[in-house]
Amino acid sequence: MARRDGRNTRGRIINAAWELFYEQGYEDTTIEEIIERSGTSKGSFYHYFEGKDALLGSLSSLFDEKYAMLKETLDPDMHAFDKLMYLNRELFRMIEDRVSLDLLARLISGQLVTHGEKHLLDHNRIYYRLLRAIISEGQQKGELKAEYSVNDIVKTYALCERALMYDWCLCNGEYSLAQYAQRMLPMFMGDYRA
Repeated sequence: MARRDGRNTRGRIINAAWELFYEQGYEDTTIEEIIERSGTSKGSFYHYFEGKDALLGSLSSLFDEKYAMLKETLDPDMHAFDKLMYLNRELFRMIEDRVSLDLLARLISGQLVTHGEKHLLDHNRIYYRLLRAIISEGQQKGELKAEYSVNDIVKTYALCERALMYDWCLCNGEYSLAQYAQRMLPMFMGDYRA
């Protein structure tokens, strides 16, 4: 029970932080505001995070929380490729609605230069576990080609998502990330369909 309470506290801090970052910007958000919005304490905040900068790496947790919610809405009869497209569309819509371009760019650039944990590449994340499950099931049903390994398809899919986010940041968000991805992903991933 204590472990789940800890995850809930950490999750509340992350959600509060990202709401505030989106509303008023990263630079203008204080740790005190995050603590107040999350309904936690200063001790709880510093138990989970060394400071505000440490929250930048938590964006992948926000993504995983979205994936966990989306997993519950997946139609089991949906084609595996359509499941991947649905997950991508909903995640990218969330990014457009809740994550500022500046913060996404900070996350991506921070992952490029960090010597520490590369959160986006952590294969224990919900994101990777869900992708592996969908792709494996899709291969078993004959919806995706079996000549490729599950890991090869997952790697390509994740690479495409990162590339699309990077390009969106580079282009200063001048187009809809979700709409653009819905056009591009089928081209990038089309060879994997059976």
